[in-house]
Amino acid sequence: MTGYRVSDVMTRQVIYLPAETTLDEAARVMKEADIGDVVVTDGATLAGMLTDRDIVVRAVAERSDPASTTIGSIITREVVMIEQHSTAAEAAALMRERGIRRVLVCDAERKLVGIVSLGDLAMQLDPNSALSEISEQAPTV
Repeated sequence: MTGYRVSDVMTRQVIYLPAETTLDEAARVMKEADIGDVVVTDGATLAGMLTDRDIVVRAVAERSDPASTTIGSIITREVVMIEQHSTAAEAAALMRERGIRRVLVCDAERKLVGIVSLGDLAMQLDPNSALSEISEQAPTV
């Protein structure tokens, strides 16, 4: 990972959904885009992030109705960001420190420009590693 910047490995496709979006609609969007996360907004404000794991662990396990439960009610509201020129090693250290798998990526003005995941970092570190293969093959919701 030496020398790689977050901007070299991040996913630039960021999908935004309003907090009022239902779980079933969010899951459909994630499946169609083949992604495991969306950024949730409350008006013009960044409200948090929703991952495929949030849907399974927080909604399915609690038997929430996907047609009436909003994503705003289950999202992770603590948003962790890293600047795009940070190193991939710094991103990995931040994930380890916070116990998270994804970090939002911003530019110098704190404008969101992407998302970097543990899988993105693993693919860069060793495209043939088991973690890379799992990240590549893991189905999203």
